[in-house]
Amino acid sequence: MALNFDLTEEQNLTRQAVRDFAEKEIAPIAQELDEREEFSIELTRKMAEIGLLGCFVSEKYGGSNIGYISYIIAVEELARVDGSQAATIAAANSLGIGPIYYFGNEKQKKEWLPNLCSGQILAAFGLTEPEAGSDAGSSQTRAELKGDHWVINGKKIFITNSACSLTGIIAMQAVTGLRGDGKLELSCLLVPADAPGLMAREMKGKMMWRASNTGELFLDDCIVPKENLLGKRGDGFHQMLSTLDRGRLSIAAMGLGGSQGAFELALKYSNSRIQFGQPISSFQVNAFKLADMALEIELARNLLYKACWLAENERPFSQEAAMAKLYCSEVMHRCVHHAVQLHGGYGLMKDFKVERLYRDQRLLEIGEGTSEVLRIIIARGIGVAGRAM
Repeated sequence: MALNFDLTEEQNLTRQAVRDFAEKEIAPIAQELDEREEFSIELTRKMAEIGLLGCFVSEKYGGSNIGYISYIIAVEELARVDGSQAATIAAANSLGIGPIYYFGNEKQKKEWLPNLCSGQILAAFGLTEPEAGSDAGSSQTRAELKGDHWVINGKKIFITNSACSLTGIIAMQAVTGLRGDGKLELSCLLVPADAPGLMAREMKGKMMWRASNTGELFLDDCIVPKENLLGKRGDGFHQMLSTLDRGRLSIAAMGLGGSQGAFELALKYSNSRIQFGQPISSFQVNAFKLADMALEIELARNLLYKACWLAENERPFSQEAAMAKLYCSEVMHRCVHHAVQLHGGYGLMKDFKVERLYRDQRLLEIGEGTSEVLRIIIARGIGVAGRAM
C-alpha cells in the first residue's frame, strides 16, 4: 500500500475547529489565568462541549470517538496557544479516561465514562509519589483488602486534575501485596474524589502550566469498595506502562504545538522588528534560527503522527511513543530558546506570549518519563546489551 501523508477531511476539520476555539476562547484570557494561577472550569466545560474529552472513547460511553490522530491534533492546537489548557485535556484523556476505558469492566465504564466525556467531572491518574518518580515501581502507597473494602494509605504528588471542584475519580496505583517472586504486587484502584480518608490539596507556585490543576493527595485509611479494583489484581504495573505510552503521545503533541506557536511568534516578530534599517529576520544568523525551527517542527510532526497512526491501528507503538515524546519535547526546548532570543529583551517580559511558552516547555522534558529515562527505554528497544541504566 502506498504511503499517504494526507490527513482526512475530519482530521483537517478538527484542526481548524480547535484552532478557532483556542484563538477565540483561550488566547484572550490565557495570560490572565496564568498570572492568577486559576484553573478555569468554564473553559474546561467548553472544551468538553466541542468533543475534546473522550476523543478515543466509543459513542456507547459518551465519547466523540474522533480517533487518536485527531485527539493529538487537538492537543497540538491547544498547546500552540496555551500549555495549561492543553495539559488539562491531555491529562483528562490519556491519564484519566484512558485507564478506565482500556482496563475497566463494563460496570465501571458505564458508571464513570459518560460524565467524564461530557465534562461533568474529570479523572486523574495517581502514580507519582514523593519518593517514587522515575522509579514508579517503588510506590509506597499501600492498599489492604479488608472484607468488601480496600483500605489505602499513602501520598501522591504532582497529579494533574486531582484537586479541583471538577475532580470526580482518580485511578490510583498502590501496592496490594507481594508476588510469588517476592516483588511488589501493584494494582490500580478507582478512588472517588469524595472517598472517606482522601484529602486533596492544590499545589501553587508552579513555574509552568499555572492555569492547570495540580494536586497532592493524602490517603489516610481511605476506603473504597472491593469492586473498584481496575482490571485484575497485580496488573497495575502493566496498566501504568500502557497509560504512560499513550500519555507520552499527548505530551509530544504539547511539545509540537508549543514549538509551532513559538515559531509563529518568532517569525512574526523578527519580520517586523527593524534594526540597522532592515528586519532582523533578514540577518543570516536569525534566518537560520527560523529555518532550523521549521525543519525540526516538520520532523517532529511526522514522527508523532506515525506513532499515533500505529496506536490508532492497534499496532505496537511504545518505542515510537518514547521517541516522539523525547524528540518533540526537546524540539520545543530549542524552539522557545530561539524564539526568546529573537525577541531580545521583550522575550523576557510577561506581556509577550513567548515568555509563557518558554516556561511551559520545561515540564515536557520531565513529565511522562524524563528525557534521561526515555533514552534508556529507547536504548533497550534497539537492543543495547544489558539494562542500559
